[in-house]
Amino acid sequence: MGRGGEPRRVHAHDGELGAAVARAQEGDEAAFAVAYRLVQPGLLGYLRGLVGDDAEDVASDAWLEIARDLGRFKGDGAGFRGWSATIARHRALDHLRRQKVRPRSSALEQDVLDLPGPHSTYDQALESISTGHALELVRGLPRDQAEAVLLRVVVGLDAPAAARVLGKRPGAVRTAAYRGLKRLAKELGAEGVTDDGPRTLGESK
Repeated sequence: MGRGGEPRRVHAHDGELGAAVARAQEGDEAAFAVAYRLVQPGLLGYLRGLVGDDAEDVASDAWLEIARDLGRFKGDGAGFRGWSATIARHRALDHLRRQKVRPRSSALEQDVLDLPGPHSTYDQALESISTGHALELVRGLPRDQAEAVLLRVVVGLDAPAAARVLGKRPGAVRTAAYRGLKRLAKELGAEGVTDDGPRTLGESK
């Protein structure tokens, strides 16, 4: 699953998720709880990258909308991840507009990075991306890179699905994710990691 730059492990539960969503659409509340449990961690990580400490509140708003509109959803587990991420993003942007603030950017915006050659950048980031420290670093990335990283690695969407959420071309999302992850790897001390082995961030041997 790590081939072609796609993150590993992210779709491990999509079969279970798809089945739970189908049952939830028939009114099974326990199945909706299963879908929530499978999707919420990634959704919350994505929202933390956008709105910081307000992520729990925005996620609550998003889940109210997801529950309300569940009958209209058509698709599988991976599709549900993308659909719920789109709803969460809209709620986050509404929240930011109300606060009249935008997701943080930084001087990194001027630091134009080349696309990394190895496709292991996602794997390098996987172990650390969910930590609070890593999410803070993500929030310091230019917004396009931050959202691409969060959707690809934290929510677990592939490039076409992430592109649909963001309203961009898959290639643009891949580029932004690579750039953001390369910067994160550097920030987290993993510049030397290559495709030679399954090492994770922070390991130097």
